[in-house]
Amino acid sequence: MVIQQQIKDRLKELKESYNSLKVGKDGLLKLLEEAEVAESVYNSNAIENSTLTLAETERILLELEVARQVSSREIFEAKNLARVSEYIREKAKNTDANKEIILFLHKMLITAIRDEIAGRFRIIGEYVRVGSHVAAAPEHIELMIDGIISEHNNDHESYFIEKIAKFHLEFENVHPFNDGNGRIGRVLINWQLIRLGFPPIIIRNKEKSDYYDSFAIYRDKNNLKPMTKIIALGLMESLHKRIAYLEGNNIIKLSEFARQHHKTASSITNAARRQTIPAFREKGIWKISANSILK
Repeated sequence: MVIQQQIKDRLKELKESYNSLKVGKDGLLKLLEEAEVAESVYNSNAIENSTLTLAETERILLELEVARQVSSREIFEAKNLARVSEYIREKAKNTDANKEIILFLHKMLITAIRDEIAGRFRIIGEYVRVGSHVAAAPEHIELMIDGIISEHNNDHESYFIEKIAKFHLEFENVHPFNDGNGRIGRVLINWQLIRLGFPPIIIRNKEKSDYYDSFAIYRDKNNLKPMTKIIALGLMESLHKRIAYLEGNNIIKLSEFARQHHKTASSITNAARRQTIPAFREKGIWKISANSILK
């Protein structure tokens, strides 16, 4: 068992609460998701070494000028990924991700950046390397992606986060595209979560080291645990945020909450990172419902 039963029980409890509270509140959920787009785009692009800040990403998505000179590539990376993120919000509810969808999402992402490779897998002669990992040879990509999708869709026994983690790890190991593999892979995590009735998650640039390490650990030891932990924590955080808003609670900064409860900032922040308290981040700042109870 990769994920402890305690985590499974907690996620089940949060999902049930979320399902109950969201009835009749589609408008609020849409606002929350729209407000998250810039943060999600910023983090996913930053993981791929984009130089844009969150504030710059927000301004670009609002069609506002940025104070410094920014490359056209980074502008399109932000705008295109935002389009992809918004596209999957509704589409993912009704269908499983298949090869045609993956290629379509890639075309949306890479158009106007590298049109010659947008919407297609690598072809003969196109090889890529990520660190010391040389990705699959082009002639094997299509069959390997078919196999990854088929295994995911036909696995009716594994816990859903384990399935999603394995899909993501295998997809990134194949690295089917010349560019955009990481961003499409993270979009597909959210597609799969939304398909199951969960909200999307944000894998954050500040956690890039742990995220990258999880790929090496999987390749070397066939160990899913680090990636399942990243997804599980991200999902709990996303659910905690939505539940707080759906309940109409007064939301305060975690630092203020720590002072009110006579806790050190480090101890309360560590609890937030472990998701043992219902804290969540907005624009990188930890927040929590003022009426949350410490156990």
